[in-house]
Amino acid sequence: MAYKYSLEILALIAVLVFCGLFLYTSSIMGNAEFAGSDTVGSEKISELSGIPEDKITPVIPQWVPPSGEIESALFALQAAIGGIMVGLVFGYWIGQKKGTNNT
Repeated sequence: MAYKYSLEILALIAVLVFCGLFLYTSSIMGNAEFAGSDTVGSEKISELSGIPEDKITPVIPQWVPPSGEIESALFALQAAIGGIMVGLVFGYWIGQKKGTNNT
């Protein structure tokens, strides 16, 4: 017997498992901080080359926003644009699927 909301139930279970896994791993790590790839890369270059980290400068300087609010706004704008693009792709795929079923 096929349930009407089987896909929704499966998605809910996946979200709950992901949240549980995230909470479990973050509780194991304790007071750990996430170091971005720039930090890890700089440490590795410093380790391999022998040049101190504070002497390593990027080829293209990074722009730093004047405040944390602007940085958050730019991140939110980037996320919104990405969400719109993903929604358009899925909408196009669903539209194509519905178009082939009607003919």
